[in-house]
Amino acid sequence: MSIKRFLSGIILFPIFAVIMIFANKYIIDCMVSVIAIMSLHEFYKAFRKKAKPVEWVGYIAAVSIAFIHIIPSRMILYIVGAIIPASIMILFVRSVLSELKVNIMDIAITFFGICYIVLFLMFAPIIKENIPNGNILVWFVFFSSWGTDVFAYLIGKNFGKHKFTEVSPNKSIEGCLGGIIGATLIILVYTAVCNHTLAINIDYAYAGLVAVLLSVVSQIGDLSASSIKRYCEIKDYSNLIPGHGGMLDRIDSVIFTLPFAYFLLMLV
Repeated sequence: MSIKRFLSGIILFPIFAVIMIFANKYIIDCMVSVIAIMSLHEFYKAFRKKAKPVEWVGYIAAVSIAFIHIIPSRMILYIVGAIIPASIMILFVRSVLSELKVNIMDIAITFFGICYIVLFLMFAPIIKENIPNGNILVWFVFFSSWGTDVFAYLIGKNFGKHKFTEVSPNKSIEGCLGGIIGATLIILVYTAVCNHTLAINIDYAYAGLVAVLLSVVSQIGDLSASSIKRYCEIKDYSNLIPGHGGMLDRIDSVIFTLPFAYFLLMLV
C-alpha cells in the first residue's frame, strides 16, 4: 500500500503543480470546482445509510466555484457568506415541498457538506488571486498539509510508541510532532527559496509560526475526516486514488487548512 501511495503522489503532484503554477485563474477555478464536486459526491455517498442528502443543492454550490473570479474581488467574501443563508433557505423549501420527506438530518448533512467542502475549498483560488503574492503563498497550504502527512507517517511508522487518539488508532504523538517539525522545515526552505529567487521578503519567524499553526490545523482536519468515516463505518471515502483512497481522503487536511491560511497569509 505504501508503494501505491508513493507512486500515486509522484504522478499526481506534478500534474497538480503545473496547473497551479501555469494555468490561468479560470482554469484553476474550474479544477477546484471539479475537485469539490468529486469530494461532495464521496461525502454524500458515505452518509447515504444515515440520511438522504439533497445532493443537487451541494453540487450547484460546488459549481459556483468555477465562476468565483467573474465576481469583482471586493465582493467575493460577501458572495461566499451569502451561500450559507441561501443554501439553508433552499434546503428548507425543499423539505416543505416534499412534505417533510426531506427531514432535518438530510438538511443538516447536505448543509454540512456545503460548508465543510465547498466553502472551505473556495479559499484556494481566493488565496491565490486575492492576497499579495498569493500565487506563492498558496503553497504554504499544500506544503504544510502534505508535508505534515508525509513526516507524520514516516516518524510515526518508525518511532511512534504513544497512541494519540482512538479516533485514528494508527496515529502516534511522535508522528504528530514529527509532522509539525517536518512541515515547518519544508515551509522555511520554501520561504528561503522564494526570498532569494523571487526578490520578495517573507519574514522567516512569521513563516515558521504560520507553518506550525497550519500543520496543527491540518492534523485536526485529518482527525475530523477520520471521525466522519468512523461514524459512517467506512475505511476510505472511495478507491479513486490508489494508496490514498478517495479525493476527499487526499484533501481532507488541505480543506480544513485553507480558510485559516487565508487570514494568516494576509499578514505575511
